[in-house]
Amino acid sequence: MGKIAFVFSGQGSQYPGMGKTIREASEVAKAVFRVSEDKRPGTTAQCFEGTKEELALTVNTQPCLYTVDLAIAEAVKESGIVPDAVAGFSLGEVAALTFSGVMSREEGFELVIQRGRLMNDAAQANPGAMAAVMRLTPEQVTDLAGEFDVWPVNYNSPLQTVVAGTENRMPDFLAAVKAQKGMAVPLKVSGAFHSPCMAPASEGLKEALKSVTYDRGWCPVYANATAKPYPQDPKEAKELTALQVKSPVQWQKTIETMVEEGFTTFIEVGAGKTLTGLIQKIAPQVTAIHIENAEDLEKEELHELRK
Repeated sequence: MGKIAFVFSGQGSQYPGMGKTIREASEVAKAVFRVSEDKRPGTTAQCFEGTKEELALTVNTQPCLYTVDLAIAEAVKESGIVPDAVAGFSLGEVAALTFSGVMSREEGFELVIQRGRLMNDAAQANPGAMAAVMRLTPEQVTDLAGEFDVWPVNYNSPLQTVVAGTENRMPDFLAAVKAQKGMAVPLKVSGAFHSPCMAPASEGLKEALKSVTYDRGWCPVYANATAKPYPQDPKEAKELTALQVKSPVQWQKTIETMVEEGFTTFIEVGAGKTLTGLIQKIAPQVTAIHIENAEDLEKEELHELRK
């Protein structure tokens, strides 16, 4: 049997009611929610009862989604499935680092609170926009973006690349995509995430990370910025975590690297199934499963992995 990876959902996959049945079904998931609630009262209510608009605010999205991602991952592990490595998409990388033991649940939660605030502040100071580009290769998108104040920021799959840029230049870029027979969909986000516009947030995270204890963890964590496992040196690892918010998410390259290194099963833990869909496009030969509620824990594919 090949290796198993957990992949943690990123911002944009959140929805009202996420994580509720997992919390009810798993003691370890309850413990994750308890830490978040102790540190930030109202987090549980936001996950279960918050409106779509409330959850879309970066300062709410990040602590809520981190909690749900981590709770689901712990519940899957509790059920008898232990991954050989993990990776997380953007925000999901902090949950992956916490799950792997690089930092404690308390430290991870406090970090995402600060991460959400810093990214929101940077977005307010440097207004930007984002769009998902389809039907063009990553190379085509990169070349086209270079003609505008636009940067590729999420290399999601062979035919989907997300870009970020200044609000005044994005319309021209979208028109250029259409002229090249591509399709671009503007995203409802509050800033140009994973672009140079997030430089202030990156600097703020460097400062915040000084008080976080980074351990080696019990399994490798593949990094968004490098598509390679996190370095074991704590100083280098912290630098990479801070760099991540202003660097492109190399998701396609990450999955391709993991497949080359023997991973054949990817379990998406968190809200929605965006990553499952991307993995199926990147590496259709592997098994991709999403787990987001208590019922999903009973999927037949998981029973096979527990044998």
